[in-house]
Parts: sequence; C-alpha cells; structure tokens
Amino acid sequence: MSEPLHSPGVLALELPAGVAPARHTLSRDEADALARHIADDLARLLPHGEGKAGAEQADLLVLGALYDPVQLLRPGWPLFAALAELTHHAQALRGGEGGRIVAFGSHDGVMPGQGLQPQPDAVPGAMLLLPWTFSAAANVAEDLGTRMESVFMARGEAGPRTADFLMRTLGVPLEHARYLTRHDLCALVCTQLEHAGYSALWQMLEFALLYPHREGEALTSRGRRLRFAAGQVHCALPAYADWAREFAQVEDAAERANGYAGWLFELRQCAALLTAHGLSLQFDGNAGDGSLPVQALADADPALPQPQLFAHEARGLGIVAVSVAQALPGGGARLLAQAWPLDQAGLEHGVPRLAVQYGADPALLRLGRIVLDADGKELGVVATPPVVH
Repeated sequence: MSEPLHSPGVLALELPAGVAPARHTLSRDEADALARHIADDLARLLPHGEGKAGAEQADLLVLGALYDPVQLLRPGWPLFAALAELTHHAQALRGGEGGRIVAFGSHDGVMPGQGLQPQPDAVPGAMLLLPWTFSAAANVAEDLGTRMESVFMARGEAGPRTADFLMRTLGVPLEHARYLTRHDLCALVCTQLEHAGYSALWQMLEFALLYPHREGEALTSRGRRLRFAAGQVHCALPAYADWAREFAQVEDAAERANGYAGWLFELRQCAALLTAHGLSLQFDGNAGDGSLPVQALADADPALPQPQLFAHEARGLGIVAVSVAQALPGGGARLLAQAWPLDQAGLEHGVPRLAVQYGADPALLRLGRIVLDADGKELGVVATPPVVH
C-alpha cells in the first residue's frame, strides 16, 4: 500500500482587537469534540459526488492548539510535518481505510510531540490558527487539495456549532472563523506584510517556504538589499560609511545620524520578523558570531592603551552601534571594529564576547547619541563620553 498524501489547511480565528484567549491549547477531550465539528464543516464544504473526492473519504487529523501565523509559516512547515508524523503512528494504531477523525490535544497544557507547543508571545496578533490536514490516497488527497483552493476562498466560513464551541471553550468572542489552505494563508500574510511596508521580507519568506532551492533578491523600503540563497537570507553589514555613501543627502550631522538610526530600525524589524519565522539574517563579511554582526577594521596595537567599547545611542532605540577603539597619544582614536546589537541577546551576549575578542575593557562608554567622525563619513568616538556604566 502506498504512503498517504496530506492536504493541509487551517481554521483561522480572528479575535477582536486587544482580546486574547487565556490559553492556547485544548485538552484531549476538547480537541476531539472540536475535530468532530470541523469534520462536519468540511463534509458540508467538500461533499462527495459527481466524480469529486469528498472530505469523508479522507482521514482528518486535527491539532488542538492555537498558533500565531509566524509559527506555521516556517521553512519546512514544521507544524504540519509534526502532525504528519503523529498521523503515521495514529494510523498504525487504529488501522482502517479513510473517514477517521484523529485529534491531538494537550495534557496539563502540554502538547504531544516536539515543536507542537504554541508560542503565543512570539509575535502576538489578532489572528490565531488551528492546523489540520486530510490524509488519504494520492488521488483523493490531490483532488481535495484542488477543491479546497477554490471552495475555501469563496465560502470557507466555519459552521455556527464550530464557532460557538470555540467561543465557549476559549472564553473569547470571535470576529470570524474560516477555513484556509496554506496558499490562502500565504496570500493573507503577504498582504499584511506589504501593507506594513515589508514586501521584501515577504519575498524572502516566500522563497524559504515555497522555493527553498532557488535564489533571489529584494530591496526593502529603505533600500537595503536582501538576498535568499541556500535556505538563508543574506545582507551586507550595516556600516555607516556604506549607508552615507548611498543614501545621505544632507551634510548636517544630526540629520545624518537620524537617517542612519531609521535605517537601523528597519534592519532590527526585519531581523526580528525573520527570526520569528525561523529564518536568521546572515551578514556578509561578519567578523562576529550569530548574536552580533561585527565589522573588523584593524587589530589591536599592543603599544597603545587597552581598547574600549563606545556605545552609540538613538532616541527610542537605545544602543544601536558599538565602536571598539584605542586612544591615540596625541588625541583621537584608532578604530578597531564596529558592531550592531540588533536585539537584547546582542547586547547581553554579543557585546561581552566582542570585548573578549578585542581584549577591550568590558564596560560600555555610552555616548548618548550617534557620534560621527570629523568628515561625517564614519562612526566616531569621543575622548570623554558623558555617561559611563
């Protein structure tokens, strides 16, 4: 007997703004009851007849948990892969041919299988997703998949019993509850990211999800070039000199610093969203580790004083860059490296490793602003910063 194919989908729940369920998992009994409601909905939406495969001809497998879209939209579709693995064992235990309903719920809030636990704090949003899949012989699964694509977009609303069960069980109101295919979900998230100004990010995510063996490029709204290759997203180091050469249109140092801060803010947003979707941002020419991108400029001179770490800051963003420098005898400084903490891990773990890498004093000398050199072409340092921590 050939291996069954899967036609995955989700039940998408749209909650009112500011409303969140107290829990994101269903017990085993709750998951079983919900799965039966979902099976009734799918039988209504995808009936058997006139040469078309029907929902009742396939096994229905349901995960009794609610996930943010970022947890589903990850390379390799790990949640659906885990559901397929659970399905394999469930089929082996149950036996039979088609039409079964298998639900996987939690025990004391813990889901079965590695990676199935919801991560509600990843990137909280108003839409939560409950994954499910059909499992059937190839011809049935393929036919159901094709029908799902056309039916769900036109009339994929969940039935009133399903919506009522979810509202009573989770204790939250629902704006909408509807069935979506994976392609529907991709289209929805694409629209949301494009509306927020992150169309380039979606292009990278699309490659990772649907075309992982291809390569492609995209430009962000602020002109940063992103490149997808070998399953990873790449970009250049966020060096101020490179930004100034391409984008700085004014000579005023304060305006340049503000523009550069905005460029770094977009980078932080991109890095955070990619990480949430299970992708890391790889910096070409990075001399640091994964937690902190580093641009190496020079080796420490043993004849000069111990290197120091200078923290550049921007309003609302905190520390946006760290310069490693040695003081020169006649004044001024010799720059050894520039680094960019993109998140709290970069500050807490990357910066201490940067200090060890260059033999620098681990104390950050906070500059209180983004400091440029005399020509305004590179990040600089000042001999006596206003605040020392």
